[in-house]
Amino acid sequence: MAFWLADRRDGQASVWIQRFDPRFWTVNFPRPMMASVVSTAPDALRIDACFLREADLGGLIWQSEDGLDHPLLAYRTDRNYAHTVLRFRWRSAGIMPLDAVNGPTLTIEGRDAAGAPRTWYVRLWNYAEGAPDDAVIALPFSDLMGGFALPADADPVWPGDIDRLFLSFVPTGYDGASAAALPAEAEAWIELTGIACDGERAMLEIGDVMVPPHGLGIATGFDDQGVQTPARVLRNVRQLGYRGSIVHYVGMSHYYRLAADGSAYLAGDAADPLNTPTRAWHRAFFAQAAALGFSPVISLSYEVLDQNCPEGWKQRDHAGNPALTGWDPPSSLLSPANAGAMAWLQAVAAAFAGLMVDAGVPVRFQVGEPWWWTFADGRICLYDDAAVAALGGDPPAIFDMRGELSTAQQALLDDAGAILAQSTADLVSAVRVAVAPGSVEAMVLVFSPTLLDPAMPELRRANLPVGWASPAFDRLQVEDYDWLTGGADGLRRNAYAQIDARLGYPPDQQDYLAGFVPQAGDRQQWRAIDAGIDEAIRRVPHEIIVWALPQVVRDGFVRLPPTSDPAEANDSMQAFDDVAYPLALGRDATIVPEFSTSVAVTASGFERRNSLWSNARLRFDVGPGVRSEAELGVLIAFFRARRGPARGFLLRDPSDHSSNMMIGEPGAFDQMLGTGDGLRADFALIKQYGEGEALQVRRITRPVAASVIVSVDGVSLESGWTLNPGGIITFDDAPVDGALVRAGFLFDVPVRFAEDRLEIAGAAFAAGDAPSVPIIEIREAA
Repeated sequence: MAFWLADRRDGQASVWIQRFDPRFWTVNFPRPMMASVVSTAPDALRIDACFLREADLGGLIWQSEDGLDHPLLAYRTDRNYAHTVLRFRWRSAGIMPLDAVNGPTLTIEGRDAAGAPRTWYVRLWNYAEGAPDDAVIALPFSDLMGGFALPADADPVWPGDIDRLFLSFVPTGYDGASAAALPAEAEAWIELTGIACDGERAMLEIGDVMVPPHGLGIATGFDDQGVQTPARVLRNVRQLGYRGSIVHYVGMSHYYRLAADGSAYLAGDAADPLNTPTRAWHRAFFAQAAALGFSPVISLSYEVLDQNCPEGWKQRDHAGNPALTGWDPPSSLLSPANAGAMAWLQAVAAAFAGLMVDAGVPVRFQVGEPWWWTFADGRICLYDDAAVAALGGDPPAIFDMRGELSTAQQALLDDAGAILAQSTADLVSAVRVAVAPGSVEAMVLVFSPTLLDPAMPELRRANLPVGWASPAFDRLQVEDYDWLTGGADGLRRNAYAQIDARLGYPPDQQDYLAGFVPQAGDRQQWRAIDAGIDEAIRRVPHEIIVWALPQVVRDGFVRLPPTSDPAEANDSMQAFDDVAYPLALGRDATIVPEFSTSVAVTASGFERRNSLWSNARLRFDVGPGVRSEAELGVLIAFFRARRGPARGFLLRDPSDHSSNMMIGEPGAFDQMLGTGDGLRADFALIKQYGEGEALQVRRITRPVAASVIVSVDGVSLESGWTLNPGGIITFDDAPVDGALVRAGFLFDVPVRFAEDRLEIAGAAFAAGDAPSVPIIEIREAA
């Protein structure tokens, strides 16, 4: 299916919003502090925060440039705030009040009238009327003054070039020079109501594209998107055409409540595992998702930010090294054998399930990528104290999962898999108990490139345990993005078969998670991801979910439905009929290969030529092949059945229809398709013309199936490969690195009638004049 990577809005639908719309503010804060913002009304928002250190400082932010919404949905950049006034009512508790020395301050970042970078600090109390914790504030940007005391410290703000507004808030025990912990976690809240913008530049244009539903779900992530309002996140989801499930990963760094432990701040030492900002955000997210018709899935992994993870909870390798991921800063993996870690994780799951119940949405819970961590060099983390005890007290050492393992080591992995499976079962059970007597839909997410890494073939014993086999979960969810974007097609497809055989979930009980693109510089990977979605559709899973929204909006990914024009919604008008032109082409039939070349001629007669097409496109006139009244009737019937040019069909080019020269008998070594790399399993049929720099490569999309012969490294293969639609040879096992893949075949040309009408003069035909029947090639692949 077609997709688009949009860089900007260019003529698409737009509307207007008031500048400072509550949905488009964000929060920012340093770890271990936590804050969230929720739009509570069309003119109101609420911030919830929890402080842990005397120096914690958070901010409510308005950006002049929208860097968080999809390019088709972003608001227009306007850095000029001249003659604009922002008004709101301020109410707060738990923070320094408006009249305090370190009270809320508006930091304005931009440039002065001369274009030099500047920052202004505007004390809100100078523009407030009312009490220090309940006041009406008006900020006239053209008359705004920085400085603490006015007019003595007045620093006029230049409103014509502003990048960002940062409204700070700090705990009542604030000391910006201190690294000390507060005596206890301090909670706070701020409400801005009656938010209004007046003046000359009070409105902003904003994208209002509504992509038609395309049948895909979406994944979101609290670590990445929890600084936004839920309304902003869900607006992007809905207007980009996603429907059904929202798989929401709660993350590994922000959702949990922390407590000071020496110089560290650790999870697990509180009756309520969720901090208050997380609760406020998710309460709004679930309720708004339900109101828009979405079905959220809460996703919880065994991953915790390493600096917040108690040392005894961490998985460890045989040398005692903790299981650290490659993120910066790193996260660590909780040991499935550690009772304290698992009890805490179960409490987290139950708490999120309770929020879903409160919001009135069905409880759908995903155990996200639970595994025993294995380093790239083969060290598996089965040796934390709790795991060692659970595995018999003196389990055999495994130094490298890439090597051959003994029977005892394999048995150890089986036992570890049983512990992992029991931990996930206990996690799901905790959710079911929390929502009793309600129902829970439970899922597990598996990442096949890690769990079925061919370099570590025995890893599946521990990380794809048979204890997960159907019906342990209601659904199995599978992702394979490393292999997908890396072109490891054979490994991907073999993994589907292995997972099916090992766990036994039918296609309608499986979901496919497509994506993702970690780095903005790799946005070209969306081409492979989109193709993977199309391939997954053919497997008929229960649902396909794109992973994840942060990358979708960053790269401008748009999944396009089959057609956006209702008049063209009838698939039959887009169809290709796999039937051959019914008449033989006579010797007088015209065959015309054509290119598209622009030629610019200078005044002195020199030329500059630009070839616009890399391959020729064929045109035919098959009219001279019509030799009788009966054949004329066949032509007319065929033309009508194709609805003129609406439906394609096959035509055999009598001058070029074989891989062997032009019309020779095909052989297994005729055309070089490519060289194996040990990963790639798909090879497109091609035919080459010319050589050297003049070589042209033609994609063959309509081969004659029975004629295709394939060879690898000079050996003809009668099996081990499949011919797929579009002229794609798919090997069961990817050819090894350096193997030469060749093929021979006969082929037809995909064509259509060139015109909507067929003109035949009866008298002229009877007199021997051939009609003109123009046909043009359909280009199906690059």
